[in-house]
Amino acid sequence: MEHLPILIVLVPLFAALLCPLVGRRWSWTVSVVASWTCFTFAAMLVQEVLAVGTLDYELGGWEPPWGIVYRVDLLGSLVLLIVSTLAALVLSGSRASIEDEIAPRRRAAFHTSLLLLLAGLLGMTVTGDAFNLFVSLEVSSLATYTLIGLGKDRRALTAAFQYLVMGSIGATFVLIGIGFLYMMTGTLNMADLAARLPEVSDTRTIRVGFAFLGIGLGLKLALFPLHLWLPNAYAYAPSAVSALLASTATKVAAYVLIRFLLSVFGYEFALGTMPFDKILIALGLTGILSASLTAILQSNAKRLFAYSSVGQMGYVVLGIGIASNLGVSAAILHLANHALMKGALFLGLAAIMLRTGSVRVDSFRGMGKRMPWTMAAIAIAGLSLIGVPGTAGFLSKWYLLMASLDSGMWPLAVVILIGSLLAVAYVGRILEAAYLKQPEPGEEGFGPVKEAPIGMLIPIYILVLSNLYFGLHTELTAGLAEKAAEALMEVGP
Repeated sequence: MEHLPILIVLVPLFAALLCPLVGRRWSWTVSVVASWTCFTFAAMLVQEVLAVGTLDYELGGWEPPWGIVYRVDLLGSLVLLIVSTLAALVLSGSRASIEDEIAPRRRAAFHTSLLLLLAGLLGMTVTGDAFNLFVSLEVSSLATYTLIGLGKDRRALTAAFQYLVMGSIGATFVLIGIGFLYMMTGTLNMADLAARLPEVSDTRTIRVGFAFLGIGLGLKLALFPLHLWLPNAYAYAPSAVSALLASTATKVAAYVLIRFLLSVFGYEFALGTMPFDKILIALGLTGILSASLTAILQSNAKRLFAYSSVGQMGYVVLGIGIASNLGVSAAILHLANHALMKGALFLGLAAIMLRTGSVRVDSFRGMGKRMPWTMAAIAIAGLSLIGVPGTAGFLSKWYLLMASLDSGMWPLAVVILIGSLLAVAYVGRILEAAYLKQPEPGEEGFGPVKEAPIGMLIPIYILVLSNLYFGLHTELTAGLAEKAAEALMEVGP
């Protein structure tokens, strides 16, 4: 048990090295086994943290701040569970999609990159060292650039290059911010930074470092208006990659932002002395409205749900900006629930792409009859995205509404409701085409279409049923979110 914090990162890392050796025939098996092993370790870590509290693992036996320490607390264990669960389900359900979209000679490299992405995301979650976090960020980013570029559409290369440029800018900002903190404190250990920063927090260097970190992490989590890389990346990447990125990558970036704001800088400085709470609220509200309106206009379902992700991340930063225990709980809860929604939606789109070769909204005409199980899953996940009662999406939006009203910010509640109405519009376009329209002869997608393979439907429905289960049973997600928020905020404002 004591080695789980490092093993959860080493397993996908060494599995990535193994994929080129076993070749394309066994690389999928290696990646699936590695991802389910990570899921098992993450579940064990959640139980251990609930039982004994925060876990610290000193790499090489070097005590902090001299050595790198891995630290797993309630929030970290929840994010580990989210990332490993989604990775395991996406990889398990995407074999047919990967074989359809990735050339045989590239499959070993594809699975290597997927596992490196997973290792980087898990490393960002468990590390307690700021520079080690940057290294894990770069590992995941470089793997992501490669994965996006492997898409069948030639525009995937442009999308990968665009993300490479913007991602490099974001990573550079993060590194500069960490450098400023090290300049003033002489340490990279996050717990040590939190102890030393109050003495120098009124200096210009720390404020500039804070600004660099905020912008860099905002770009990585696709915070409006730093989201321009995301729609093309999701739209033109291979379907399995879109599903994994949509459900994990921006969530881990949001987690890192929460970690720096509340654990390292402390909420009194980050959301009080610095006006970052007002900035997050303004950008969150703008992102919810503008991204949701843009999603309504999209003709490609992947781009539609990509813009939806920008809007949904607006809800997360809105919860952080409210700067209360209830607001941070809502942010953490929506971070978890959104992963379940988008995992189900993008795996459903992967099934549509596999059977029809297109995810244009027009190609969904009549899909409710031709692929009834797949479309039912997309419909339920879409209802969760809207926030229909009984779904996980409703629960996190309800928490946000309560946080807004409890803090006396009733206009935020109005925007949250408007955002849900806009979600009705863009999800409704997909459902209208699938259930109320029929394809005309000669149209794209016309003709007989088989249902998705059972190996793809099982992971999709695990995620769909999770959306329903966690909408009714709140002990795990909402309970963990509340406890994590209390620990982060210590004493509410």
